[in-house]
Amino acid sequence: MATIAINQTNLNDAFNRGHLSQWASMTNTGADVGAPLECFGEADRSVQITGTFGVGGTLIIEGSNDGTNYATLKDHLGVALSLTAAGIYSVDQITRYLRPRVSAGDGTTSLTVTALSRRVAP
Repeated sequence: MATIAINQTNLNDAFNRGHLSQWASMTNTGADVGAPLECFGEADRSVQITGTFGVGGTLIIEGSNDGTNYATLKDHLGVALSLTAAGIYSVDQITRYLRPRVSAGDGTTSLTVTALSRRVAP
């Protein structure tokens, strides 16, 4: 399992408070998992998936409150974020940590995950 580092940008102006985070070139070859993003206190979250899923490619968005035990998160309709197509997806659960994980695919699987999280105004 290869851990993919986060490229993170803080959004801290008067209107945008939160993070824009990206995990690039995630593959099935190494059963890649994204380094955990700590987003405690950020209530609004979405993820954008781009790239090539390949045959059977699946990317799971996971969350954890203890940083050790992860579970698949769900969207606002209660649908598990076990994704097989590019797009932008909302994340419903509020967890301390969020990470993407490639769970299936072939040698062509190469995905980029971009997460946007926003803190509620004080």
